[in-house]
Amino acid sequence: MEEARAVLHRLERIEALEREGAPARSLLAEVRALLAEAEVWAATEREGTDVVEQAVRRCRDALGANGRSEDRAEAVPG
Repeated sequence: MEEARAVLHRLERIEALEREGAPARSLLAEVRALLAEAEVWAATEREGTDVVEQAVRRCRDALGANGRSEDRAEAVPG
């Protein structure tokens, strides 16, 4: 349950940053953190997470192909 709350909280944070016009670098840091939290959440669920796991994998692949490690910003914890 806490894992799902963390994902929802991160989504709300990303939406707030978008509304505030935050730089893309900050948003990407939050998306990376969201992906990590979504992986933890999916791992704790017993079933019904196939779609989530596929989406997380596709997002990870997309970020890995386009993200440069030297441009990474830190996400806000939690």
